[in-house]
Amino acid sequence: MDRRTYVKTGAGVLAGGLLAGCTGGGDGDQTAEPTTESGDSGTESTETEAATTESVVPSNVVIGSDIPYRPFEYETTSGELTGFDVDIAAAIFEEQLGVDYEFKPTSFDSIIPSLNNNNFRIIMSAMTINDTRAEEVDFSDPYFTAYQTVIVRDDGEISSKEDLRGNPVGVQKGTTGAGAAEELREEFDGELDIKSYDQINGAFQALINGQVNAVINDNTVNAGFAEDRDDVVFLEGDGAAAESDQEAPPYLTLTIENYGIAFRQDDDEFRKRVNEALAAIREDGTYDEIYSEYFAG
Repeated sequence: MDRRTYVKTGAGVLAGGLLAGCTGGGDGDQTAEPTTESGDSGTESTETEAATTESVVPSNVVIGSDIPYRPFEYETTSGELTGFDVDIAAAIFEEQLGVDYEFKPTSFDSIIPSLNNNNFRIIMSAMTINDTRAEEVDFSDPYFTAYQTVIVRDDGEISSKEDLRGNPVGVQKGTTGAGAAEELREEFDGELDIKSYDQINGAFQALINGQVNAVINDNTVNAGFAEDRDDVVFLEGDGAAAESDQEAPPYLTLTIENYGIAFRQDDDEFRKRVNEALAAIREDGTYDEIYSEYFAG
């Protein structure tokens, strides 16, 4: 798979030669006006169809995302934006829809209000589809399955879920990891000290510094951190995956979750086009190729 150049700011160069506008969007797109020659009904019909397509798909799709969140969206040492979500965005928007895109860094705990305030057109940020969020946004078809998991220091005293009782745990604000921690605190009758951080890197650093004894977060993000260190491991044990008769990973799973792309609730036609593009990259093998770049197995 060819490596792509990613747009981080600005409108960028229009890919595929489409002129497009955005209906109801706050990302600066304007609707293109069709031109027709009198007496040429065939041309008029074709241009009307093109104008309809252009009004659905903007020429530059602005994407809200919490960065960094390795391996889904993060910057390399040279400043290039990369990650699973970034590659999926390139495959959907550049390759399938023939338009440009850019990622706009946004704090995760305010990302849905920012979407609904027209600060960007969609959210791609390893966002779990759930009923609470679905009251405020509409989601694409699922494009990734994840689990909420727990990592701990290898030299610590926590070796089971029950050992978490009474301990400080780190989470990122506004995430389903924070929600899983709240549920665990209820299970422990309030005996769990939840420490919240603006970004997951803050929780990871707190674990290393001994300010928390565990971090609850998505399995792939926890794995990316743990694989780079000799002193951090996954907490083992049966959990949600095993209980649902799924092929469970070899560590404790607190939840099973599906990620989706979030849209404003008035953006049905654009969501439909993105779902079609997502189905196309699954069908032609592009999705599997991108997946294999970031995840083992």
